Amino acid sequence: MPRYELALILKAMQRPETAAALRRTVETLMERGAVVRDLENLGERLLPYKITKHNERHSRGTYFLVDFYAAPSILTGLLDHLHRDVDVVRPTVLKKDAQVSSSNCYGPQQ
Repeated sequence: MPRYELALILKAMQRPETAAALRRTVETLMERGAVVRDLENLGERLLPYKITKHNERHSRGTYFLVDFYAAPSILTGLLDHLHRDVDVVRPTVLKKDAQVSSSNCYGPQQ
């Protein structure tokens, strides 16, 4: 299974509601056969621009990164489900490289 990263912006909510929305998202991943490796909270921030989603205008959001392994066939259904979730402002799935290059950058040669 390929490795993916879900960059997730949840609407600004109190801690219990945020935890419930995040739990719902991770459980959805696992129900569809994904293996969650890591979850990183990047905190609440101002959005770079106002986003209207589900008839609400958002100017703040809580950012999360979810690192997971999944079959490529579940991504379309997963994104469809996340777009319908009223607490999710913006879901983005990125494919991560299996191997990170270990070449060093030496800058311009003198």
